[in-house]
Amino acid sequence: MAPTDTAIDFRHAAPFWASLIVIPLVFLSATYGGWAIVLPLAGTWWAFSALDRLLGRNTDNPDPNATDAHLYWYSLITWVWLPIQIVTLYTMIAWIPRAEHLVLWEKFGVFLGVGVMSGSIGIVYAHELMHQKDRFERWLADLLLASVLYSHFRTEHLLVHHPWVGTRRDAVSARYNEGFHRYFFRVLREGLVSAWRAERAMLARRDLSPWDGANPFWRYWALQGGALLLALVIGGWLGLALFLFQAFVAIWQLELTNYVEHYGLVRKYMGDGKYEPVRPHHSWNADHMATNWLLINLQRHSDHHYKPARRFPLLQTYEETQAPQLPFGYPVMAMAAMVPPVWRRMMNPRVRHWRRQYYPEIEDWGPYKRGEHPVPGPR
Repeated sequence: MAPTDTAIDFRHAAPFWASLIVIPLVFLSATYGGWAIVLPLAGTWWAFSALDRLLGRNTDNPDPNATDAHLYWYSLITWVWLPIQIVTLYTMIAWIPRAEHLVLWEKFGVFLGVGVMSGSIGIVYAHELMHQKDRFERWLADLLLASVLYSHFRTEHLLVHHPWVGTRRDAVSARYNEGFHRYFFRVLREGLVSAWRAERAMLARRDLSPWDGANPFWRYWALQGGALLLALVIGGWLGLALFLFQAFVAIWQLELTNYVEHYGLVRKYMGDGKYEPVRPHHSWNADHMATNWLLINLQRHSDHHYKPARRFPLLQTYEETQAPQLPFGYPVMAMAAMVPPVWRRMMNPRVRHWRRQYYPEIEDWGPYKRGEHPVPGPR
């Protein structure tokens, strides 16, 4: 990637702006109801998965040393998404509870599409923004996460998931043979507690109480409380219920993605409380072209964990000798994950192949399943 002209930069970045298509689809679903309710889902998950079949994979790797000046049009979509999402979300909250052309189930159906917007797009953009050092970008991430009542995700992701991925200390590293629905409710239960403990530990190292104002949970609670109150004021009790429903749909999509990204993959325990460093083979990789446009290269997840601060247009992809590959993009994999028998038939053989490929010296994987620390090396 070595463009020198703004027009060239924009042309290269333009496919990643395709996520904007979800906005008119949400308004169409609200206008017509009925069959139109499926438009946001059909125009994102289904349409981009179909494009993957037509366009295939993108195995090209950009220059990882490209300057920020060449990344402006890529970053801009993540910056402008917050006002777009907030305006759309609260317009729907003001309109739909009073929409006489929609019956109750259609109103919740419209907010299924709103949840696709705030989950498949909004949380993905928040994930990109929270990894940046710029304070403005981190605030954008916090505001996006507050709109789906999942603010603690920033703490959990940065302080727990990245350092402890592939170990039992990371709640969102899905275990081998663990079905998604069981995983989902386990993560809801464990993730918030894990995030709180991580912030409490950081504050303790500064001799501060967990109730000190420096704890970001105060900000999380304030932003989420404000989002809830605004929904109630604008849309009444039904508007609040619809807001809560879209938040649940968004969180469901996030945790589906988390489940797919690391299912069955673990890091070897090296003794003395230490694990091997994170490498590309500790995440499932997918370089399917169209769904990476929709998800701003999130599917190049092997490189994201290897180099977490790398901005999305610079993420690298890997050959199967370096990182395990998913057979389809995230949307198809997520739909498979919602049917555990289908998921296990698809993924368990791949996990077993991964074990043989990367850790042939480990013969007994039982201790990993039980959360114990097996002795590394041949048995």
